[in-house]
Amino acid sequence: MSQYLVSARKYRPTRFDDVVGQEHVTATLKSAIRQKKLAHAFLFCGPRGVGKTTCARILAKVINCEQPGQDVEPCNACPSCQSFNTSSSFNILELDAASNNSVDHIRGLVEQVRYPPQQGRYKIFIIDEVHMLTQQAFNAFLKTLEEPPPYAIFILATTEKHKIIPTILSRCQIYDFRRISVADAAHHLRAICEKENLEAEEDALHIIGEKADGALRDALSIFDRMASASEGKLTYESVIRHLNVLDYQYFFRITDALIAGDHGEALIQLEEIFRNGFEGDLFINGLAEHLRNLLVVQDTRTTHLLETSPGWQQRYLDQAQLASPSFLLTALHLANQCDVQFPMARNRKLHTELALLRMSHIHHALQPVEMPGIQEKKSPVLTRGATPAHS
Repeated sequence: MSQYLVSARKYRPTRFDDVVGQEHVTATLKSAIRQKKLAHAFLFCGPRGVGKTTCARILAKVINCEQPGQDVEPCNACPSCQSFNTSSSFNILELDAASNNSVDHIRGLVEQVRYPPQQGRYKIFIIDEVHMLTQQAFNAFLKTLEEPPPYAIFILATTEKHKIIPTILSRCQIYDFRRISVADAAHHLRAICEKENLEAEEDALHIIGEKADGALRDALSIFDRMASASEGKLTYESVIRHLNVLDYQYFFRITDALIAGDHGEALIQLEEIFRNGFEGDLFINGLAEHLRNLLVVQDTRTTHLLETSPGWQQRYLDQAQLASPSFLLTALHLANQCDVQFPMARNRKLHTELALLRMSHIHHALQPVEMPGIQEKKSPVLTRGATPAHS
């Protein structure tokens, strides 16, 4: 049996153009290489799983490539590229600062900087999770980072830029990586499905992208798990079942009941959610996200902020026309209050039900109440010189 390779490794980008969602970084790096204005130290910052180490490896590969293309991409044919592809390059050294964070480890790295590359123009040092270095290790690294030999280039990567001392930051060109959008993650997964001959519904891929929370590596890990659980086709129902995600249909039905003031139907839907094994905090957070989406689509200027598949967008547009902004804002405030007070509630089921009951009576609170048989007493208007009449 052949060895299985996860998608995060199998489809790891080897070119700048293959990096997902970081065009602002890759375009700047390619321009610097093209103009031969490479800095001696780079710092890649951003959330986990967005391509920091991948871009560092591609950059290291390109600047040592003997025959880079017009598009500033590695040729994959020269000895430098081939040695990199087989992980046998002596000019590209990687250090994991999470497990090599002492002064002795940095002294060993500084010692290697003294020796020029045996092949190629540069000797590249990639230090991952650089924020894990100790204060003493940072101080030992300062002088080498400020004035390295002309053949040495340092590429530092971190998820927590605020933990790096300012003297290190001032010596690096800083590139901030952004979170991967749901649309970009779903588009990338669609391309993988085509290569793997796997059928997938668009809604299923969007759910995986949402669950990944901006990390493409997490999206690929979830995708592998869903592909293993499916029988050749990823469906929306199978994905929400295996990921323990609440079906969007519940939020649409409950919101319809809240808009109509039908608290009975809302409680029936909530009871079904509880019977399916979902906790109240998961439901209330999902409902808050749903109400937020309805507010977003009510303004044409913010419709693009809705990160759902095209199949669900029309449903949001239709339901948003039934609710007023004041109702949605009040319901969203009640959902937020419920979420904040949830950890302190003794009866959490009742706590969630009370939040729904309050939401279903928002219309009564927003409309003025008129008491039958009581009319507003009007004060008589007096003119100059007139005296009030006495009964």
